[in-house]
Amino acid sequence: MRGKCVIAGVGHTAYGKQPGRDRVSLIVEASRNALIDAGVDKAVVDGVLVKMANSEPSFLYGQRVAEALGIRPKVGGSLDQGGAANAALISYASMAIDAGMMEIAIVCFGDNPRTGNRQVYARPRGDDAVYGFYSTAAGYALIHQRYKQQYSVPDAHIGAVAVTVRDHGARNPNAQLKLPLTLDAYLDAPYLIEPMRRDDCCLVSDGAAAVIVMSAKKAGELGIDHAVPILGFGQGQESWDVHLRPDLLRTMAIESGETAFRMAGLTHKDIGVAQLYDCFTITPLITLEDYGFCAAGQAAAFAAEGGFALDGQLPMNTSGGLLSETGTPGLPLIIEGVRQMRGDANLQVGGDKSCIVSNQGGTMHTHSTLILGRAG
Repeated sequence: MRGKCVIAGVGHTAYGKQPGRDRVSLIVEASRNALIDAGVDKAVVDGVLVKMANSEPSFLYGQRVAEALGIRPKVGGSLDQGGAANAALISYASMAIDAGMMEIAIVCFGDNPRTGNRQVYARPRGDDAVYGFYSTAAGYALIHQRYKQQYSVPDAHIGAVAVTVRDHGARNPNAQLKLPLTLDAYLDAPYLIEPMRRDDCCLVSDGAAAVIVMSAKKAGELGIDHAVPILGFGQGQESWDVHLRPDLLRTMAIESGETAFRMAGLTHKDIGVAQLYDCFTITPLITLEDYGFCAAGQAAAFAAEGGFALDGQLPMNTSGGLLSETGTPGLPLIIEGVRQMRGDANLQVGGDKSCIVSNQGGTMHTHSTLILGRAG
């Protein structure tokens, strides 16, 4: 599958508060923008793949979106893998295109938890809810605490993730949160769920994003000169809930990353920029270690040494990630990866190397990886 398919166009809405907008209308706006970016008409689209909305899962959701788009797809539907679903859907679209089941697909997601229903993020966590185990943040706090204890990691090292990503977001005109963060301000903030502070946690956002996937051959026929090749993809899924896992600090990102690197035929030295899922600051640190860029327990020191900065060894989340650009899960990271590979990102990283993107769902339950190559 290496390089057989491309991302030919990207689009999104404004992020933040979108009062009065439902998630389907947001998806339609983002998809229209992606089609315009690709330079193709919706009449040629024969695939519509949608990430299930977090705030309100619904039956036949993919078909509802296709109807709103005015498309009768050969292949359509929705997928629930939490935040891992978007990169996974791109891989499924690529395989369906390669199998001749469709030619051009819209992969999209939209939701409105900021002005609508955000209950999914605060829900009780199984039988342990009677002991206070509530919210998405609680599970990540367990992982964060274990990481600190096992590797004797100071708060300042983990805080460097928030400081760096917020700096990138502050320089992104499309970011929901354009407020830079100092390390002192991070450390002075009270705990939200110990050991996590407010700035360890991502945004809650209304918004939508979409990408157009097609074969490299089709992109050539249509004269799309900014299409970004999909060099590799992979997935890995955890079967145990967070408090039942034998090891809180190793995830199925290991398998997902290995699969993507093997398909791409690349090594870590070939990666010049990363867009890593940062729903909480601990998440990209463990992902970086599971991908093999850092040894276990060393990613936080890498962040503190400036490794994620624009001039660092591996610039990360160059549009601000979930911590600053938008809490919209997964797809905006892919869009930023595409822009970096096209050379038209807001904070462009130079060089001719590839980009790795991680998507992750639940409490590190699901993981998907994309490796993107340079356009042209």
